[in-house]
Amino acid sequence: MIDVTINGKKQSCSEGLTIAELLDSLGMNSRAIAVEINQQIQPRDTHRQVEVSDGDILEIVTLVGGG
Repeated sequence: MIDVTINGKKQSCSEGLTIAELLDSLGMNSRAIAVEINQQIQPRDTHRQVEVSDGDILEIVTLVGGG
């Protein structure tokens, strides 16, 4: 297990998870989400390759449509 901070809250997760796997475990639809790790925006096409590491700070923003 590793410790990460997601939107300001400390959380434990399995080691070796990719961004996509983490989003799935949190029940989030990756198509409507922007992810930043350690102040670096992660393009959606990298979510299946980039692994989350111990101590990472993630900001996950859900996109909402409307008018």
